[in-house]
Amino acid sequence: MNQKTERADTGLLRERARSLFISQATIDDTLEWATPRQIDAIDRMLATELANRETSKRARLMRQARFPVPKSLDGYDFTNVRLPDGYTREQLTDLDFTARAQDLVFYGKTGRGKTHLATALGMKAVETGRSVRFRQTAELVLQLGKAKRDGTLDSLLKDLARADLTVIDESGHAPARLDGARLLYQTVAGSYERRSIISATNIESGKWGTVFADDKLAAAIIDRIVHHGRLIEFTGPSRRAGQALMFGKETNDR
Repeated sequence: MNQKTERADTGLLRERARSLFISQATIDDTLEWATPRQIDAIDRMLATELANRETSKRARLMRQARFPVPKSLDGYDFTNVRLPDGYTREQLTDLDFTARAQDLVFYGKTGRGKTHLATALGMKAVETGRSVRFRQTAELVLQLGKAKRDGTLDSLLKDLARADLTVIDESGHAPARLDGARLLYQTVAGSYERRSIISATNIESGKWGTVFADDKLAAAIIDRIVHHGRLIEFTGPSRRAGQALMFGKETNDR
């Protein structure tokens, strides 16, 4: 086989085989004796294996993330989402912040679409092969407390720190005791400048001391999240109220 033809015909096969950790020597030996039809069959087998592995990986990442309800960016209304000066919607939806290990704070009253957007960004991250953890604040604090009592805290913190993106939802819905706040701080500190965090809250930063049981600890958490992060404000009317009114109208129209 001509060298130029061989490269053109088998370049993709070689790439696929190497991505499956098949040695160069084995690839070269196989290509020496394989017929063109056999090469096509081998290439198809390798492509199928890689596709199946990718599907399994996406499913595993989705299970690990534990999103409460699937959400998409398709059709999301950004009208009342205020981005920082110089920061574009494209940068946000392209997950630019994860590449820079930046944090985001989604701030706004209940029902303004914070959880929807955080979930949609998290699901897009999974689709691009990133590891995500989605936890409500109260749930995470309870999980951390249980792990500490069971002697598995280090393992849990390592798992959270391995995520490319952690979404901490509903920060401020329920006050955390001091022990829980300290454990939450460990989670935030473990990702600082290494991984990204999206924190969704309806409490302005000046009142986080009432949520995390200690003003100094709250200030430390805010510093870790905001120092290399961006504040995104959600304004306008409640989307839930609008959906409820629409649902009521549809019911009455029947």
